[in-house]
Amino acid sequence: MNNFHLLLVVIGLTLAFEFSNGWHDAANSIATVVSTRVLTPFRAVALAAFFNFIAAFGLSTAVASTIGKGMIHIEMVTQQVLLAGLLGAITWNLITLILGLPTSSSHALFGGYGGAAVAHAGFRALILGGWIKPVLFIFLSPIIGMVLAAIFTVATSWLVRNQRPQKVDRWFRRLQLLSASLFSFGHGLNDAQKGMGIITTALVAGGLLPNFKVPYWVIICCYLAMGGGTMAGGWRIIKTMGQRVTKLTPFGGFSAETAGGITVVGNALFGIPVSTTHTITGAIVGVGATRRLSAVRWGVTRRIVWAWVLTIPGAALIGAAVYHFVSPLMNLIR
Repeated sequence: MNNFHLLLVVIGLTLAFEFSNGWHDAANSIATVVSTRVLTPFRAVALAAFFNFIAAFGLSTAVASTIGKGMIHIEMVTQQVLLAGLLGAITWNLITLILGLPTSSSHALFGGYGGAAVAHAGFRALILGGWIKPVLFIFLSPIIGMVLAAIFTVATSWLVRNQRPQKVDRWFRRLQLLSASLFSFGHGLNDAQKGMGIITTALVAGGLLPNFKVPYWVIICCYLAMGGGTMAGGWRIIKTMGQRVTKLTPFGGFSAETAGGITVVGNALFGIPVSTTHTITGAIVGVGATRRLSAVRWGVTRRIVWAWVLTIPGAALIGAAVYHFVSPLMNLIR
């Protein structure tokens, strides 16, 4: 297998990863709107997929640049590294999907890619400064989402304090369509760019691009793949996110989605690749905590947090193991 064929495999696998990202993270966009019965599951995933794709026209590739050239020294990257990193991330996604855990596809990609790069060139392959923000926002993004959701919940509660509950419920059922769309747009703007970064890096490593600049066809392909994955859905994770963390009303769903959407979009514009999973989970916890702390099922939340913490090292180990298997195999095939 020559380098060009390997490049095609990497591109295909990246698009498969984007599909799995949409499938795995569909719950982040629509769990609240489904659990509050504002939309049926099919209509909800159709709405999410549409706004995932619309984000292709968000005119920002900052997150793609962070992934492609901000965390790993691009001159040390080979097609084998990218292939192993992607396989590590996809394997981790499949394991957590089977377990029904809403872990981060983003951090699975960081871990798999980083682990494969270290297996290839040692720790000197890592741009340590480039890992600070992504790792820091493992903890900051859910906190920001939680705080914003609590603020929105308290503020909107005060605004509608004199209204009849039935009227408030009717208003927020409509408003939740807007908040779910905002979060789905942020999901696309943030997550599809990670595949864009990998494919562009592969094109640079393969000598087809002189420098890191995302081609337009890469943008469209990644957004289509992720939108298709969102349409496929991830129903077990939707159940965990929408029903098992806390019980939501349309009023609470609006606050959680709006807070999560603002957090994700804001970070994407600054090139910080955050986890939509972490952000919306924090926002849902923030809504539940405004009622009373016991409204949040902390046992489920602790299990989710442990899965977050283990994602980067777990995917890194898988990525490194896959690299040690793939690299000699590629040499034999040649």
